[in-house]
Order: sequence, then structure tokens, then C-alpha cells
Amino acid sequence: MPDGETISRRSYCKICTNQCGVVIDIADERIVRVKGDFEHPLSKGYTCPKGRAIGPSHHNPQAIRQPLMREDGALMPVSWDECLDDIAAKLRHVVNTYGPNAVGFYFGSGLGMDAAGYRMADIFYKSLSGGAPGAPPKFSPLTIDGTAKVLVASLVGGFPGLNPKTDNENVEMLLYVGVNPMVSHGHNTGMFNPAGPIRAIARRGEVWTIDPLRTETAKFSTRHIAPYPGKDYAILAWLVHEILAGGPMCPAQPIAGLDELRGALAGFTRAIAAAIAGVPEQELDDLLAAIRRHGGVVVETGTGVTMASTANVTQWLSWVLMILTGRMNRKGGAWFHPGFITQYDSFTLPVLDDPFTPGPPTMPEVSGIIGDWPCAALAGEIAAGNIRALVNFGGSLIRSFPDANRLAPALAQLELNVDFEVVENETTALSTHVLATKDHVERADISFWDTLSASLSMLYTPAMVEPTGERRSAWWAISQIMRRMGLEVPAHVPEPHDAPGADDAMLAVLMQGARCGFEELAASGIVTRPFDMQGAWVDDHIARMGGWRLAPPQLLAFLAEIRRADEAVLGLPRPLCFISRRQRRKLNASLSFLGSPADILLHPEDAAAHGIAHGQKVRVQTSRGEITLIANVSAAMRLGVTSIPHGHEIANVNLLTSVENVDPMTGMVLYTGIPITLAPVPV
Repeated sequence: MPDGETISRRSYCKICTNQCGVVIDIADERIVRVKGDFEHPLSKGYTCPKGRAIGPSHHNPQAIRQPLMREDGALMPVSWDECLDDIAAKLRHVVNTYGPNAVGFYFGSGLGMDAAGYRMADIFYKSLSGGAPGAPPKFSPLTIDGTAKVLVASLVGGFPGLNPKTDNENVEMLLYVGVNPMVSHGHNTGMFNPAGPIRAIARRGEVWTIDPLRTETAKFSTRHIAPYPGKDYAILAWLVHEILAGGPMCPAQPIAGLDELRGALAGFTRAIAAAIAGVPEQELDDLLAAIRRHGGVVVETGTGVTMASTANVTQWLSWVLMILTGRMNRKGGAWFHPGFITQYDSFTLPVLDDPFTPGPPTMPEVSGIIGDWPCAALAGEIAAGNIRALVNFGGSLIRSFPDANRLAPALAQLELNVDFEVVENETTALSTHVLATKDHVERADISFWDTLSASLSMLYTPAMVEPTGERRSAWWAISQIMRRMGLEVPAHVPEPHDAPGADDAMLAVLMQGARCGFEELAASGIVTRPFDMQGAWVDDHIARMGGWRLAPPQLLAFLAEIRRADEAVLGLPRPLCFISRRQRRKLNASLSFLGSPADILLHPEDAAAHGIAHGQKVRVQTSRGEITLIANVSAAMRLGVTSIPHGHEIANVNLLTSVENVDPMTGMVLYTGIPITLAPVPV
């Protein structure tokens, strides 16, 4: 390309799993503009601020351009060979001396969006584990915000990969609980240009939002209910109680456990539900009437549910509502993705109804879940000497894991702390080795997390620009560590990092057995396939297991426990607490340069009671630590509740969380509904 000439290249955004089509303008190897691709058959030109920030994200001044290794206490640039040899030798020493369980792995979102890198990381992990769940210790974002969904899918649906999605084209009664697709439309919903579909659903039917904050989604909804955090389960429990008594009861598949479910909800009156949730009884009546008007309801949940102490029960009851009203696996209801790479509709789905796997020795009271350990266990396992080396595949641990005050010194004491990263941050500062891997515009890639999409499709993009500095493919760096440790590397993995077409060759292997071949995908950039939202494979699976299991004993016991606890304190004052929040111009620990503020949303009465003015600095404290935020006084916030965004460096919410405050079934740390104290910072 001649100097100064601008060329446009089609790609897709890998900031989140929605993966909108984009057109990237490049001049002199610099990304000068990113805009939506109006020829993209799925996103049709839509992008969000995060996607349009691909350029400044790639050209970040803190970009890591070459391997780094700690020498005399400081991270210093070194050659790839020196860095990889040192990592391999030290990992081999740890494994030979203490066993493979002394090596922890974190499968972070960084490599999570790198198809070939993630698959190679999994091969590396399994080469040490021998395939045994929980050995070596494995951590992932699942135990930060998603265990309830896997738990309920397993206990109720018999398979952890069942993930109901809303039929946005046909749904008439949609209930959002603790989810804000106007901001987080790539988390699970797979919704392009979310304002359009939400408005359309509200026009032809109704959209209700349950959230302590009047979110961006609530503003587009038909109605909004603002419960106390973690108490939304009471609303859903009463709805199930009433549907069992007076309908609509029209399950589309067989069901089991109906009598046990009725017994568990006996006496769950409207008055009790409203008192626990802290909402007017009339709002519950109105919501039930809306469900009955439309003959059923689709319920979609998000991190407002899954990060709360009652996550497992709320998620369970959301499924029960859809099952009882016949909205599971039906048009106008919730559908299940049949998979593009792994084709769930091409084989008999196994019944996997026990998601629990061995967990961390330092937390014997909780289990792992489908092989993952609770993130809360990492600091304690390091302190106990159980984990002596850590391989972090692209995760900002200090801003993602709980109890940062405890985690940071633990990471600093590791014998080996390897980080795959593209930008300097607080986590890389604690590493012994940092491997500079290609970022999302420097590598060819495919949309590996196909089942999180709202369509049966697969995307491909070539690299947009040459790698910055000495960056190399993550799959190559991982395979080199394996080779130098004496571990077997699959024969298809190229050894030279610069072998022609190496990245594409790795992606082609991933596409073997998919609904199209890699050549077809690479030629077109996107391949879609038709599918039936009323998947026979789901109905067959539910029939084989004897019906949806409405009353798993573990969840019945959990409901009874939280119900007793909540009814015992009815009428007593509730502590001021905070809920977590995503921001439109930020993504977890990244994109801080877009300027989303580290603020705390406060109801005007709460602000006045604490002597806090809008725009003032506020000190927020829990038993674990404190942070300083900017007061954002707004009537959109429920009285008695505040909201704090996560992922900020200067006000890290994980300085407030505790590894001792966890879900008793899965060990997931609680990130919402946490009591706090507030004080204005003197000017």
C-alpha cells in the first residue's frame, strides 16, 4: 500500500460475543476509522462505542510489543527464545517437584476471543491434567458471573450447555431480570441494535424489566419493577405459585417434580413476596395479569441475577416459568442454539445432570463446576502453597477476581506467573513473564463462541494489520512452551511462527466437522444456515430424561433456606448496599480510555442522608477495603441501593468484595447486594 493511501477492509468486532460486522479504514498500518458494515447480513451496519474503538484500542500507548521477563525485580524486554525457555524450565520444575496440580490456569476473556489460541490453551491444560476435571486447577469467567446458568441447565435440563435464548422476532411477553441488553447486548442475548428489537416487542406485546436501577433497558420497557437486590426470586416464586394454582399451565414438553414444586411454594403469598422483594403488591398483580394476557412469558436473566446470593434460585424459577407456560423450545418463546462447530442436533445429547466436580482444598465446603474452580479460591490456594505457578491466558485478574487486597500479594509470591497480554495493567505488573501475543486485528480468526450468537452462523476475518513489534500468535507461544517442556504437541500445529498461512491452518482444524468447511467460510467471511427454533433435538433430550426436572432437591433446599432467612427479618431495616453495573462505553477491565466514569449511582434521599452532593467524591467501604467514587445522584436508582461499575483501575470494585462471601453451592463470590458504608470526601 503506497504511503498515505487509505484502504478499507471488512472484518468483525471481537470486543464481545455479538461480533458485529465492521469496515476498518487503514492508512500506513494505522487504523484511522471503524464503522459499521451495512452489507453485513446480521448486524446490518450496527456498531456500539466499544466496537468503534478498535483503532485506539489497538494503538494503545501501553501496548506490550515484545516478551518481558522479571530480572532483579523488574520486567525487562527479552527475546522470545529466552522467555519461552525460562517459562518451560520453571514450569517443568514445578510439575516435577510438586505435581501438575501446583500449576493454576486462568482461561480469560483475552484468549477467550482468540479461537486458535483458546483451543491451544485447552490442549496445553489437558496435556498436564490427563483429562481429570479440576486437575490442574482451572479458573474461568464462568465462576465470576455465570455458575447459576450452568447449574440450572444441568439440574433442570440435564445438560450444562442448554442456554435458552429469546425469540425476539415473535415473543409477546418478555421479562428481563437483572439484565440490561441496551448495554450488554453481547453477553448472552446476541441482539444487534437492541433498541429496535426491544421497542418492537413492546409494540406488539409487553416488555417488563426487574432491576433495582431504572436501566437503559427499563426506559424502553412497558413496565419496570425495582426490588431490593437479590430478592427478585420472591417475585418469580409468587408467579410460579399463582400459575400452578390458576394457570396458564401449558408445558410444551414432559415435566417431573410438579408435586414437590407445589409443596416448596406452599404459603408463598403475594404479601410475603412483595415484602421480601420490597415492592408494592399491585406491581405483582399487574405482572401476573400481563403473563396471563399473553398466555406465557419468556424470562431473560443477566449478571444482576447471577452475581447475587440468590442466583441459583432466581435462575431456576425463571426456567420454571418458561417451562410451565410452554415457552421452552417454541416459536415466540426461548430457543436453544444447535451449534455451528459442534452440532448438538446431530447426535444424541447425553444426560449430564451433575455439574459438580472436585474443588479447591482450601474451600472444602464448595465444589468445582464442570471442571472450573471458584475464582475466590485462587489467593488462598497460593497462600497455602498448593498453587506455585499460574498461567493466565489473557485475564485482568486484579480487576476481575475478588478481594484484590488479598489477591495482589498472593500473585506476587508465585514462583512463576505467566501472563498472555497485549496491554500493560496491574496484573502484568505482578507477573514474572509476559508474552506479547497478537491482538484481535493482528490475527485471522473465526467466531469460536458460536452458541452465544443469535443465529446459526460462523464468521471469519483475516488479519487487518501487521503485528505490533514482536507480537506472535498465542497458539504458537503455547505450543512452544509445550515443546520445550517435552509435552506432545498435535501434529497439525506448525512449528515456525511465521510459516505461511499458519493462522489459517490452525483455524481450518477447528472447522473440521462444522456445518461448512473452512475454505467456504474464508472465501465469504460469513456463512449462515437455516434452523428450526423448535429444535426436535431438545424435545427428544427432555423426553429421554423423563421431562424437565422442576424440583431438583438442591434447589428446593436452597429456596427453603433463603425463604426462612428472609421471612425472619421482614419489617427490619435493610442495609444500604451496592449492585454491580456495566457501562456502555467500557467493557469489563478494558476500554477505560473511552471515558466512562468511576461513579456511584445514589438515590437523592440516600445522598441527602449522607450529606453527599452530585459530583462530589465519595468514600465507599466494606469490611474488605475502600474505594473513592464520584457521586451520581439520580432518581433512577432505588432508595436504599447504590450502583458501582466494575472494571475500573482507579476505583476497583474488587477491593470491596470478599472471598469469604460466596455462593454455598458453587463458591462464586457475590458481587451484588453487598452492604456498604458511605461518606463524602472533604473538599
